Amino acid sequence: MKLIMYSVRDAEKPYVEAWTKKTGNDVKMVTEPLNADTVKLAEGYDGVSLQQTAKLGDKKLYEQLAAMGIKQLAARMVGVDIFDLDACKANGIIVTNVPIYSPRAIAEMGVTQAMYLLRRIGEFEQRMSHGDFRWSDDLISNEIYNLTVGIIGLGNIGGATAQIYKALGAKVLSYDPSYNVEYEPYVEYTDFDTVVKNADILSLHTPLLPSTENMIAAPQFKMMKDSAYLINMARGKLVNTADLISALENKEIAGAGLDTLADETSFFGKQVSSDQIPDDYKKLAAMPNVLVTPHVAFLTETSIRNMVEISLNDAVTILEGKHSRNEIRM
Repeated sequence: MKLIMYSVRDAEKPYVEAWTKKTGNDVKMVTEPLNADTVKLAEGYDGVSLQQTAKLGDKKLYEQLAAMGIKQLAARMVGVDIFDLDACKANGIIVTNVPIYSPRAIAEMGVTQAMYLLRRIGEFEQRMSHGDFRWSDDLISNEIYNLTVGIIGLGNIGGATAQIYKALGAKVLSYDPSYNVEYEPYVEYTDFDTVVKNADILSLHTPLLPSTENMIAAPQFKMMKDSAYLINMARGKLVNTADLISALENKEIAGAGLDTLADETSFFGKQVSSDQIPDDYKKLAAMPNVLVTPHVAFLTETSIRNMVEISLNDAVTILEGKHSRNEIRM
């Protein structure tokens, strides 16, 4: 098989090369994302692998891929909200994702951000940068075993997060529309509002759907403890950014750890000038009780290897006329 892989990073190349040597398939690696300008690069190839945050909303792109004989798109990531799935279905294109590449990677990043905030490190750093090295009673922090962690979305990543917090001694509450008996030893299932109201650390791990967009907004911030921290390792649009900034400014919550933002596609993963950075990011980044990372929670060696191998294996599986368990229902 001849495959083209878009948005290839240097860290992925050794795993791609190892896969081609092991399987005998050819992979053309390009650094550009898939879009209206680069779709022509897929001409002459059997399949496509990609990883990006920029949406593929132009229906003509799918028509062009189909005209080239492309029958599948293998996403090297969990989320598939970048695709127009109706357009994929109309053009006979099967989409696969990598639903489980390393839940621990993202769980550990969320816990790391929570601990950074809980121990007030950003606030200490800000004071030290101005020569203030005094101990301060207003920066006394709590310990994790005294706290209640609320997890919204108890899938693979939310479940891994629950296990870590439970091992650290925290009480863990969770809300998920689906009940998973596997996580019973680690969490107490309850309703959404109860989780939001009682959490000292509220950690989001749900997909972005019409029903989950802006699921954390002004009403939820008013429900939260003023000592609580919000952690979002999932999708930026789960949180209303303007309401988050307002809640932080009005001290309705204690802080936030964010690996994703609603408008991140305009600058995350890119080198940009100051005037290209959105104002909401600048406001958040200036707050010592906020920690923002550019959607890199997944970025571990284990994750990269698994994303490469699973996506390429899925591409070949589909092209051979077989079914992958990672196919997206359309």
